[in-house]
Amino acid sequence: MDLEDTLLMMPGPVPVAPRVLRAMSKPMINHRSAEFAGIYTDCREILADVFQTKNDIFLLSGSGTAGMEAAVGSVAGNGDKVIAIENGKFGQRFKDLAALYAEVVPLEFEWGLSVDLEKVKEKLEEGAKAITLVHNETSAGIMNPAAEIGKLAKKHDALFIMDGITSLGGDVVKVDEWGVDIAIVGSQKCIAAPPGMAAVSVSEKAFEAMNGMKKRLYYNDLKAYKKSGDKPKPETPYTPAIPLFYALQEALHIVKEEGMEARIRRHRALSEAVRTAAGAMNIEMFPQLNEYSQYSNTVTAMKSPAGINGEDIKNDMKKRGVIIAGGQEHLKSKIFRIGSMGNTTPRDVLSTIQQLEIVLKKRGYIDSVGAGTEAATCIIDRL
Repeated sequence: MDLEDTLLMMPGPVPVAPRVLRAMSKPMINHRSAEFAGIYTDCREILADVFQTKNDIFLLSGSGTAGMEAAVGSVAGNGDKVIAIENGKFGQRFKDLAALYAEVVPLEFEWGLSVDLEKVKEKLEEGAKAITLVHNETSAGIMNPAAEIGKLAKKHDALFIMDGITSLGGDVVKVDEWGVDIAIVGSQKCIAAPPGMAAVSVSEKAFEAMNGMKKRLYYNDLKAYKKSGDKPKPETPYTPAIPLFYALQEALHIVKEEGMEARIRRHRALSEAVRTAAGAMNIEMFPQLNEYSQYSNTVTAMKSPAGINGEDIKNDMKKRGVIIAGGQEHLKSKIFRIGSMGNTTPRDVLSTIQQLEIVLKKRGYIDSVGAGTEAATCIIDRL
């Protein structure tokens, strides 16, 4: 099947608008020029609204993982303790990254299980320079309680480092109100730009914590990004991926045109439509929620129906022209995931549900098609 005819419904990368693709074909420019400074400034100004912050924002030529490493590596060194909350693949990644630079205090929960705030409080009372959290854990389809953890971090004078890679641009994120010292977003998720860029917001408290660091990162040193970003013509410390800056700027213009309130409402409605359709087909959600957590509003993680391998569902969907995601590591075959982030439309979601119903009918799990699509339509019609 031609890639142009394939519907990409995974938790990133996401489909990119034609105008964003066209933007990448612009001629190269001097990355130390006024033209580049204008692009950089424009992106930062729109991102300030996405992040809901007055903190500095920097753009890195690298994926969201580069932003994660920049965050922990810039503030934590030998002897520093970093509490790393893990309830999914990307919490595990944050833990592993922090371990390269500091003493990690792991706070591990079963993947898909809600974070226990009492245990977070206990770890913070023991003292730590920073605490890391994945706000929207796409590997398990769960939204973690960032606001509550931000309050605890502030109370115990710990830096709060948050991976907002798959929530920023698609759901409510209030960096300043929640007390997030460093927040990260990836370009290929809710912002709907091509992969390869990360944006990082950094508070004054985080910059103060960088003072006196004996060893510093080189390429992803956030102090270097601040020095370059504070110039009269803002720039990056090293040669940026100029075509990706073009694309990011255009994608952010789409975000601005839609407006964050409308964009969040759309993301929430489409994810609710997927969950409601799943319920109509007797498919169980994977995450186990408590009063402080909620289902992700950018990706839906579902348990594989009894007797059906999640990888088979993923492969069947691919044959029908829809790309969804399976489980990662020990969750492989046990769950499957449908993304609804970026510029996903109601038609995209309905097409996905229709194909999923056909797959499940052919697998003998449901007797007839239509219930899931009808249930999703009832939610989408509210938009």
